[in-house]
Amino acid sequence: MDRRAFLSSASAMLGAGVVGSGLPWAQAFAQSRQDTLLLISENGPNNLDIHGVGTNRPGYEASWNCYDRLITYGLKTLPDGSRSYDKDVIAPELAESWTVDATGVTFKLRKDATFHDGTPVTAADVKWSFDRAVSVGGFPTVQMAAGSLLKPEQFEAVDDHTFRVTFARPDALTIPDLAVIVPAVFNSALVKKNATEKDPWGLEFTKNNVAGGGAFKVAKWTPGTEVVYARNDDWKCGPLPALKRVIWRTIPSSGNRRALVERGDADVSFDLPAKDFAEMKKAGKVAVASTPISNGMWSIEMNVTKPPFDNPKVRQAIAYAVPYQKIMDAVLFGEATPLFGAASNTPDDLTWPRPTAYATDVAKAKALLAEAGFPEGFETRLSFDLGQGIVGEPLAVLLQESLAQIGIKAALDKVPGANWRGEMAKKSMPFIINFFSGWLDYPEYFFFWAYHGQNAVFNTMAYKNPALDKEVDAARAAAASGDAATYAASVKKMIAIAYDDAPRIPLFQPHLNVAMQKAIGGYAYWFHRQLDYRTLTKGA
Repeated sequence: MDRRAFLSSASAMLGAGVVGSGLPWAQAFAQSRQDTLLLISENGPNNLDIHGVGTNRPGYEASWNCYDRLITYGLKTLPDGSRSYDKDVIAPELAESWTVDATGVTFKLRKDATFHDGTPVTAADVKWSFDRAVSVGGFPTVQMAAGSLLKPEQFEAVDDHTFRVTFARPDALTIPDLAVIVPAVFNSALVKKNATEKDPWGLEFTKNNVAGGGAFKVAKWTPGTEVVYARNDDWKCGPLPALKRVIWRTIPSSGNRRALVERGDADVSFDLPAKDFAEMKKAGKVAVASTPISNGMWSIEMNVTKPPFDNPKVRQAIAYAVPYQKIMDAVLFGEATPLFGAASNTPDDLTWPRPTAYATDVAKAKALLAEAGFPEGFETRLSFDLGQGIVGEPLAVLLQESLAQIGIKAALDKVPGANWRGEMAKKSMPFIINFFSGWLDYPEYFFFWAYHGQNAVFNTMAYKNPALDKEVDAARAAAASGDAATYAASVKKMIAIAYDDAPRIPLFQPHLNVAMQKAIGGYAYWFHRQLDYRTLTKGA
């Protein structure tokens, strides 16, 4: 089918479930192909607000493009010619300048910045937004705490265009943490007008409505189907984007997504399955980008408060039962970095993520299970995120088959993507396959989120080990003081402790795979693993 036939028949495809409500998409796309980007992916946002409860990763994309932050990261060119954010370069966004002293950082805001409704952005809006982030609870508040941004008293609107953050303690992650998605700046008057006594921060309103001033506005959102963005022509916090419109369609079938981009009926197919990506890369019909996901890994995670996973020998037995190479070959088709088979769990350098010393050894797994008191194995439930089912489901099946060899009967639990974050937060799942990536690309940041005993969000294992916590805290303190020797020693110790105790079994570092038409320019990999529309261009 050629492009014209596809566009004219899009509405007919609705009943077949190929492109969903295709007619509005097709009409908008056909009106102005040069300044309209058509993006397709497996999942769309479940919330437009990064502060919302259970906001999924596609929701990060909506927030990133529709809200401003005080500062952002610069961009760099990688050795292969692709582009990525640069964690070592802080760039202005809503703040045009800032000064750092011993006790804090003072930001001077742009005087011409406005929200989408034309209201001027003031330091009072920044203060309210930061107060919200540290008070609303859950992921946003813990994310702020990752940079020692802890309480409203740290934030001050000095005047309409001057905002100050007072440091809670020396922390090398404080300023980098201001450049992630959570410290977005909200139109405080608009949100407060739609808040209630039961919902003082207006989360119900911002779930479905954007209250920002970013480069794009949400013109239409049909959850599970489509987001239509329109450029904010009054945006002053960077170069005006080349794209006037972005249409983001949810296409659950990977085969349909591949067909649409290969035919030229979609501009970008985002987060492609490894098999399709490997084949498309070889075929060369479209441009491809593959970037190892920084500070990220897929892993098997066990809730150590739930027997038998409270026994480290059970966890180690599972680590030796994993069919690592089968997963690399049959699920990832080589499009990932292995995190297994090292000589030791004790690091010899600071490379992160890094492999464990575990490898497939069924005999050793059986012996450890017997030592733990389970010579016949046991029954359990293995949960995975259906929203990432292209990787998670075949991985779970391979693991289920391998565990059966040592007597562990694992019933598969397919959790809908929209519910995954909520289920993780409950800590009710005993045994899961999960992916986690730390936004700030430092090992101590990953460990703060994923292993530290005080963290209740992504420490899905409910793991508490004072010895490990001590090393994580020491690494953070050493980074702040510039003590390189102490920092290196603490990082190596925390990795060795975590890998030996095995509450989480690393599997592989995935790659973010994107296919796009060759006329698309400006793509860059970002720490949040979603698209930034602001730099994208579209040629003829």
